[in-house]
Amino acid sequence: MSTDLFCEIIAGERSAHLVSSDDVALAFLDIRPVFKGHVLVVPRVHVETLTDLADVGPFFERVQAMARAVEQGLEAGGTFVAMNNRVSQSVAHLHVHVVPRNKKDGLRGFFWPRTSYDSADEAASYAARIAKAL
Repeated sequence: MSTDLFCEIIAGERSAHLVSSDDVALAFLDIRPVFKGHVLVVPRVHVETLTDLADVGPFFERVQAMARAVEQGLEAGGTFVAMNNRVSQSVAHLHVHVVPRNKKDGLRGFFWPRTSYDSADEAASYAARIAKAL
């Protein structure tokens, strides 16, 4: 098994603010969110890029459900859904960013300013609100 950061989270060897987990994918809060409630959806199977993922459909069903849950759970105006393949991929494990968006939130183009949670409790509350909307 690979020893990347996301594989460690999947294996329970590293903590994360989990939003959802099933046999296909795991979703958790990004530790350096663009906006609070920024979720990463990763396949349980270790693959580096989208082209390496054998069964794309079930994985993207989870991404779609997460986009809906982020909007509903956080009362966001929409979401920004993005993925890098190799270039700009900070962890060599396929992951999709689901970022809550609102009009005039300040995000422009592909410049991703990062923020942080005030506390672990605040992060946990965001994860819980999104999970409840699933």
